[in-house]
Amino acid sequence: MRFGINLPNFGSGIGPDTLRGWATTAERLGYHLLTVSDHIALTSDAHSRSPAPFYDSFTTLAWLAGQTSTIELGTGVAITPQRHPLQLARVSASLDQLSGGRLVLGVGVGWAYHAFQALGVPYEKRGALTDEYLSALRVLWTEEVASFHGPTVDFDGVHTAPRPARSPHPPVWVGGNSRAAVRRAARYGDAWHPMWPQGPELAPALRTLADDAAAAGRPTPAFCPTIPLALTDKPVPRHLRRLGQGTLEQLHSDLVLLERLGAQYVGLNTELGDHRRRRPAQDDWAIFEHLANTVLDTTGESLR
Repeated sequence: MRFGINLPNFGSGIGPDTLRGWATTAERLGYHLLTVSDHIALTSDAHSRSPAPFYDSFTTLAWLAGQTSTIELGTGVAITPQRHPLQLARVSASLDQLSGGRLVLGVGVGWAYHAFQALGVPYEKRGALTDEYLSALRVLWTEEVASFHGPTVDFDGVHTAPRPARSPHPPVWVGGNSRAAVRRAARYGDAWHPMWPQGPELAPALRTLADDAAAAGRPTPAFCPTIPLALTDKPVPRHLRRLGQGTLEQLHSDLVLLERLGAQYVGLNTELGDHRRRRPAQDDWAIFEHLANTVLDTTGESLR
């Protein structure tokens, strides 16, 4: 099992020095993946959770690729229906090439209604658009001259180079906890990427994922969740907690559970939904260093 860190790329106190510090600290400590959040239009609903300044996800990852050398770099998740697949294919393939094949493309349908309004994208069609765009992406990544004909995307003879460094393309992690997200991961993804899941819901969802993939004639996608890192001095009652919330002992138990369920990556997120309570970055780095030397080592594979 491998471990990732979700880097806060928004809000007060975030700037080039902080972004660089997160990336270089994560790589130095031996973490395997660094992810950033995504918004194009920071409307009131998006801003309430992820306030300005908000650093663009792909620009940030491209810059951090030049600050690091081994850690994988991911979107967690890119709001797919808000980007034309020609643009998303170009930027993702370029980033994968420039980083030496380190991109993980997390994708999702998005939730901020007013952002869809601002961009002129129909909110109620975001699921169907995501499915179509993911189909187009695979064509654009794997063919030198690509053509695609779908309900909303139609193009012929588009030259695609540079192709991604990874073959056949960067891994696509489909985010979301809903039934639709599981189905989408089974049909289009290389991994299912639920966020802040609760333990009891995972085993049935993973069985559904396997069944959906078999029905689609595809291998079962990997299981790569992200959980909050909300450590407490005292145990959190079981009925009140999500995975990742509680004492170090509870976190250890959660990671053991995820390992038993077959998780290949586990992302850790210290951004708990209230930016006003954010700790200084240096405090979070100290926590991640402590975890790298203690709890994460005890799940079977040392970060080092």
